[in-house]
Amino acid sequence: MAATTIVDEGAAAVSPEAQSGLDPWTRAELPEPPNPRGLGWFSVVGPGVIVLGASIGSGEFLLGPAVFVRYGLSLLWVTAVAVFLQAVFNTELMRYTIATGEPIYTGFMRTRPSSTLWGWFYVILHLLQLGWPAFAATASYAIYFLAARRLAEPNDPMVYLIGVGTFLACVAILLVGRRIERTLELLNWLLVVCILGGFVVLAAIFVRGETWVAAAAGLFGFDWTSRELALLPAGADYFLLGALVAYSGAGGVGNIQLSNWARDKGYGMGTRAGYIASAVGGDAVQLAPTGFMFPPDAENQRRWRGWWRIVRADQWGIFFVGAILGMVLPAVIYVTFLPQGSDIRGMGISAALASAVGTRSGPLLAGAIAFLGAWILFKTQLDNVDGMVRAITDVLWTGSRRVRAWRGGDVRAVYYTLLVTLALWGVVALRLAQPIVLLQIGANIAGVVFVVASLHLLYVNTRLLPRELRPPMWRRVTLVAMAIFYGFFVVLSASSLS
Repeated sequence: MAATTIVDEGAAAVSPEAQSGLDPWTRAELPEPPNPRGLGWFSVVGPGVIVLGASIGSGEFLLGPAVFVRYGLSLLWVTAVAVFLQAVFNTELMRYTIATGEPIYTGFMRTRPSSTLWGWFYVILHLLQLGWPAFAATASYAIYFLAARRLAEPNDPMVYLIGVGTFLACVAILLVGRRIERTLELLNWLLVVCILGGFVVLAAIFVRGETWVAAAAGLFGFDWTSRELALLPAGADYFLLGALVAYSGAGGVGNIQLSNWARDKGYGMGTRAGYIASAVGGDAVQLAPTGFMFPPDAENQRRWRGWWRIVRADQWGIFFVGAILGMVLPAVIYVTFLPQGSDIRGMGISAALASAVGTRSGPLLAGAIAFLGAWILFKTQLDNVDGMVRAITDVLWTGSRRVRAWRGGDVRAVYYTLLVTLALWGVVALRLAQPIVLLQIGANIAGVVFVVASLHLLYVNTRLLPRELRPPMWRRVTLVAMAIFYGFFVVLSASSLS
């Protein structure tokens, strides 16, 4: 992934953004932001909906219930802290993309020692975290329960076949549409509205008032049963807990992919950069390998504030609120139906809930729960497949002239070649371990990603962006606090394995 820096021979110094080997930014005006009113907001937000849809299927519907059923609702505090930190992190990712039209991976590649080193570093992190089709595997248990009306036996070959079919269906969906980001956005709107709405109805019918009080207290680390502060339970499985902390909200590279979706949505300078189109129904679109920068004059500053208004709505109004609800609602439902102290990790977590609901309320409601679980997990797998392939495509596209020249410069050739390769690997990976083990491995890698990427993002936004666009001090402090928070749980998780 070599790149050549373009510098005028008479220049006294290489511009800061070109010191690692990438071309410097092109000067351009910041596009005019939309000015939505009322229902018009639904057309301008979008990246936050995709990330929220992915987050509901990871920590919120799988790891969260596994932890809360086993240790109680007092651990909800880690969700509140994690989602707040991720909301700040997400808005800082989008700060860079709006300003330059580049995904943040390109920003990372603009730092020393070289673009090639950082490109491969983040590609490897992507593969370690999301290279395991854990969500398709877990969805297969819910689908099996729907068909057989019973929990699958360990190592049932039918579960593997269902998992393969689920995973390949995700791959097939990414072939159609106009632009892939728009397809994911529409599917995630459907997911978020239906799933959160379904959870609200279930919680309103079945959850007792005392459980709601315990959940509210748990957001502050207070155990309502013992009436004492209980931040970390004694003898906890810290590998599981570390996974929950990382996947509360989106998790690791799942968050970083937000900037790729923001670019393809056309936020800020992303309007000038282009996007990755679908293979079927999409036209070839020229995708700029590197981005742009605008002069920070009064007019561009006004437009910048308009784009920042949309970012706040997308992240604080959609992602933050939705991620908190997406964790609390499944948590109170699971602890209502399953006895505290149960270890449900080996049963396919969503299928375990469906079975417990069926015992109390009949097969019809159990089927509805299993369907919700299968849909959530399928959709999360779809988002993760696209996010990983998209991120690696952007790294290769930015870092290699040979890749950009391949197949006439059509970025779709790179994207879909990687997608097919991932599909083949996924079929093999589904046989390697139990789904929850794959999920915990990926989640703990996500914790490491947060430690590195939060500090790397802080460096990029405070060293490469013009002073007028850099984050205020409270945001800088929050990014450092994020590295410390996730670093603490990474150490706990690692120590539990020794």
